[in-house]
Amino acid sequence: MRNLSKQVPQKWSTVLRQEPATEKRPKQTKRPRGMRRVLSLSGSEMIFLARCLLVVTAVRLGLTLLSYNRVRSLVTRLEARQCASMGELRRVAWGVAAAARFVPRATCLTQALSGQYILARQGNASKIRIGIERGTGEHLKAHAWLVSDNHVVLGGSIDGFAHLVDHGSR
Repeated sequence: MRNLSKQVPQKWSTVLRQEPATEKRPKQTKRPRGMRRVLSLSGSEMIFLARCLLVVTAVRLGLTLLSYNRVRSLVTRLEARQCASMGELRRVAWGVAAAARFVPRATCLTQALSGQYILARQGNASKIRIGIERGTGEHLKAHAWLVSDNHVVLGGSIDGFAHLVDHGSR
């Protein structure tokens, strides 16, 4: 058998060990991508995200331990009369959706109830719309949206779903 690994001359071994000529970047500590995003937020955004995380966690726990009607009655007990601005709706949608990524099994219903509570705390009216997917055959697929002043805040598009019921703020 022939030995294919020949001795490399000394001058070539240093050339072979050199890395390609690229710009050297300072080494960064490895952080999860989500954590980098959180740390890049401003102080007020971080506080709002923490509040959203607390609400989403509480609603998720409530839906696990209590009935939907009981959780809904706790969420909608606040007086909410005014319509929210688009900026407030976007902020709530961002905060709840971002917080839901950290809460296991935070479904569309969990997010909609959480968003409704946060909007009601600000005095803004909203309603939860529940529907089922059209033409699903044997399997029933339900979905929940948070709607404020005919704007879908959370839950995505309503197309392809049949409207069942709306649960509004007080």
